[in-house]
Amino acid sequence: MIVSLHVATGAAAGAATGSRLTSLFVGPILHLAGDRIPHRDIGSRRFEIGSGLLCLFLLAGKRSPLDPATLGGLASSAPDLEHVLPFLRPRGGKLFHGRYGWHRSGRFATQVQLLLAGAIIGGLIAQPKKGDSR
Repeated sequence: MIVSLHVATGAAAGAATGSRLTSLFVGPILHLAGDRIPHRDIGSRRFEIGSGLLCLFLLAGKRSPLDPATLGGLASSAPDLEHVLPFLRPRGGKLFHGRYGWHRSGRFATQVQLLLAGAIIGGLIAQPKKGDSR
């Protein structure tokens, strides 16, 4: 999956659990599950990074940096850091996306992934936080 959809699915799971610890644990598992779905990737690394960071900043700005949704989004997208940070590749191999990774290429279009990510993030930042009297 594209980074922004990894953020969105992790954020949705974090919001659903309501637990910081659970969202941090479930995030990487959701990443693996998402990459198992045959999908297309966005060719621009700059766009991938930018859209993922935008989603995280929107969540953090609206819900707080330590909200389970924000932490879930961060944890679910974190495995993609091995694409850009060489020190995260033990002995030069990628743990999540290498020979033993679950990444699959297929027909799940990037446009649909972006639309889903936007809808999920939009729904999460539109929700009033518990205790808000809106």
